[in-house]
Amino acid sequence: MPGGASGASRVRLATIDLGTNTVRLLVADVDCARRGWRVVAADQRVTRLGEGMAATGRLGDGAADRTAAAVVEYVDRARRAGAVRLAIVATSAVREAANGRHFAARLEQATGARVTVVSGDEEAALTLAGVLAGLGEGPATTPGTTLVFDIGGGSTESSREDTRRSPPSALRLGVVDLAERYPFTGPVEWPRYRAMSTEIGERLRAELPAPLRTAGADRLVGTAGTVTTLAALDLDLRVYDAARVQGHALSRADVERLLARLAALTVDDRARLPCLEPGRADLIVAGTAIVLATLDIVRAERLVVSDWGLREGLLLRLAT
Repeated sequence: MPGGASGASRVRLATIDLGTNTVRLLVADVDCARRGWRVVAADQRVTRLGEGMAATGRLGDGAADRTAAAVVEYVDRARRAGAVRLAIVATSAVREAANGRHFAARLEQATGARVTVVSGDEEAALTLAGVLAGLGEGPATTPGTTLVFDIGGGSTESSREDTRRSPPSALRLGVVDLAERYPFTGPVEWPRYRAMSTEIGERLRAELPAPLRTAGADRLVGTAGTVTTLAALDLDLRVYDAARVQGHALSRADVERLLARLAALTVDDRARLPCLEPGRADLIVAGTAIVLATLDIVRAERLVVSDWGLREGLLLRLAT
């Protein structure tokens, strides 16, 4: 897709993915006829919007303020870059919080841009579209062969390519809540890790629909910060390189080895690892546990990593 935008049908578009943990910006020149694009700017910032929300049911003032500041900055960057259309999508934290709609309205007033709060199923569908585009495939190119999972701060979405037979699923299982209830500020205490891992496995077995859990897939694809960070660590990158992360394969043994490496470190030491954002250092153990539990549930021995996801799927929608 990148590099394909040219000619009279090209238009500069921007998307912002407002997640529970991370805000992501994408500005691209899009060829609407060919549905290809050239990236103009891409950025992300950990703002931890969902901090403490599992206990209070509300977005905290500090989390809301720093997230709003990031969104306002990204909207300004998109407009200064010449984007003629902008889409902002808010996900788990905003749709679940008691004051989420108020926060979205506040953002609309501050930016002059519409904020769309999507359902979990819609989030999964947009993510699936973005992942398939990044893998160089259109919908149903190889029906029923790809299962995508997206580990977010507040939820985990799963979807299959054959969405008619297997509708997408969104579980309220996210790394922010898990990390707050199972903190690992020092080296991992394995009894606590096993308790967390058991909870994750039980939740997936109980709540993941059978078509996603048991139908099987030729390829398991993971997207979002946990799996892209694991890929960057596995590749021993000093600076994050999306092109190298995209399509990188991780075996179960690779993930277990990375978990052992991360588990031996304090949270401060994890934050100093190249390509591991400081705002993700306390979340990566919980995220890795979800990866391993997902491999178990779907009986897969490896996964493919996608750097593309929701914001790219949103760009495709915006281009139509």
